[in-house]
Amino acid sequence: MYQTFRKIWKGFWEPVLGLSIFQWLLAGLMAIAIWFVYFTCRKKIVNWDIFKQYRRKPAIFIFWHGRSMMLSPIVCLGGMRAYAVASKHKDGRMMAKLQRLFGLKPIYGSTSDGGVSVLRQGVRVLRRGDCAVCMSPDGPGGPSLRVQDGALYFAKMTGAPIIPVCYSCSHSWFQKRWDRYLVALPFSVIKCKLAQPVFIDSKISPAEFEKVRKKIEDIMVQQVRELDGEFNLFQVEQDLKSREFKEKLRKEREKKKQAKKRKKRKVGTKK
Repeated sequence: MYQTFRKIWKGFWEPVLGLSIFQWLLAGLMAIAIWFVYFTCRKKIVNWDIFKQYRRKPAIFIFWHGRSMMLSPIVCLGGMRAYAVASKHKDGRMMAKLQRLFGLKPIYGSTSDGGVSVLRQGVRVLRRGDCAVCMSPDGPGGPSLRVQDGALYFAKMTGAPIIPVCYSCSHSWFQKRWDRYLVALPFSVIKCKLAQPVFIDSKISPAEFEKVRKKIEDIMVQQVRELDGEFNLFQVEQDLKSREFKEKLRKEREKKKQAKKRKKRKVGTKK
């Protein structure tokens, strides 16, 4: 019965979620909720001077896929002029609409879909000299807390620095997803931290390129571990992938379903 209802519900909502007008409506509601959380929280931003220095210059601001929520109002109020890389999937397009409401223009694509197009657009934006690019190096489907090469190629081709950013908060909710998306709750303490800029030489060797990638990954992992540790939060796992995580949840649901059936049979036998 549950599976039938779930299929009907999914069949109804998937086409609706693909409608642009519905996406704008949902993005608007989400933006209102984010602003409400932001203005009811106490904020502390570490290395704010780095943000002010690069908010209207060529720079690549990177953050984990699950840590984007409260960065949006910080970027907006800070006066950043930037583009954000967004997935072509309907969920990504809706998130791009949400980012537009915070002043970020979209570049559609990802490492797995439209990677060359994203690289061209991002390089063009950065070479203009007055805009930054914001992106999640572990998106859109993982593995979690692993830096992929996209941001590094932007930096290598343009000379723009990579600036890792992360936030955490005292009261939060982790969504049951591969990226463990952190939802900040009202009346929290929010702490955001920017790392020092990392530059990549245009003539860097493949071996050095990998060393820099690992260095950036280590910085970002350290950021999230330190910030979450301050608030005694759940420790986000590395190497979770979207498809594998969904399959794991499906198997867990099926296992619970079979356990309930066995329990009912046992009760029926005793009677």
